Amino acid sequence: MVVMTPPTAPTVLITGATQGLGRGIALELAAQGYTVLLHGRDSGRLEAAAEEVRAAAPQATVRSYLADLADLDQVRAMADKIRTAEPRLDALVNNAVAGGGAEPLRREVSAQGYELRFAVNHLAPYALTRALLPLLTASAPARVVNVASIGQERIDFDDVMFEEGYEGLRAYCRSKLAMIKATFELAAELEGTGVTVNTLHPAHLMDTRGVREYGLTPVTGIEEGVRPTVRLVTDPELAHTTGRYFDRFTDARAHEQAYDTDARKRLMALTDALVGGGSASPNTE
Repeated sequence: MVVMTPPTAPTVLITGATQGLGRGIALELAAQGYTVLLHGRDSGRLEAAAEEVRAAAPQATVRSYLADLADLDQVRAMADKIRTAEPRLDALVNNAVAGGGAEPLRREVSAQGYELRFAVNHLAPYALTRALLPLLTASAPARVVNVASIGQERIDFDDVMFEEGYEGLRAYCRSKLAMIKATFELAAELEGTGVTVNTLHPAHLMDTRGVREYGLTPVTGIEEGVRPTVRLVTDPELAHTTGRYFDRFTDARAHEQAYDTDARKRLMALTDALVGGGSASPNTE
């Protein structure tokens, strides 16, 4: 393996890097010589993850950033710190996730009062990407990788915040479709800037806390999801690929609503209003 050393080592930010898939991605990219920026919401787990990555890849530079992605104010504050502290950002992996939950019939909300899965899995990565675009474009070529899921459900625009008939896994599936739609919209917007935006389903029912918490039985190991995700960060053959959804390594087709341009624009107008602190009702037309 050829190990890159500063100042040529690229920098990657991985959200949700203290466990599961995010931890696996961090270990792999650090081993490849990346400067790895780890995000987590618990300071103890974040420091433990940073120490683990440093021990596994002593040649890599590792820094950590603390934020609860269920609070958009903390998302913006973290982005401000990163833009101030980091000279470059070559890749952003939006991996942090709120799964179906241990109590899937209990509807939870974010700090801003939005349905929790929609907030953490869609609004937070969109807000973070938006806030880091100046650094990403200045570092171009750069890549944004959004970790979605094969589990996708049509968004009900009359009840975006899922106030009726709530169920956690269905909320998760709706939020992941929202993430995919945002991927397509951002990719089109950023065409020609040198920043690519892609999304993927990394692996089926990986052995993660979220899968077990919901009561599902894992069928694949974390490493099965690490490889296709890292590929979207590193593969030179994908340098100009953007606006695509991958099922692991295969360029695939997402839920039909992801290709409804009116639905995408409707979602993004609402998303921009919510992320920007607008006054639009969550269940607006």
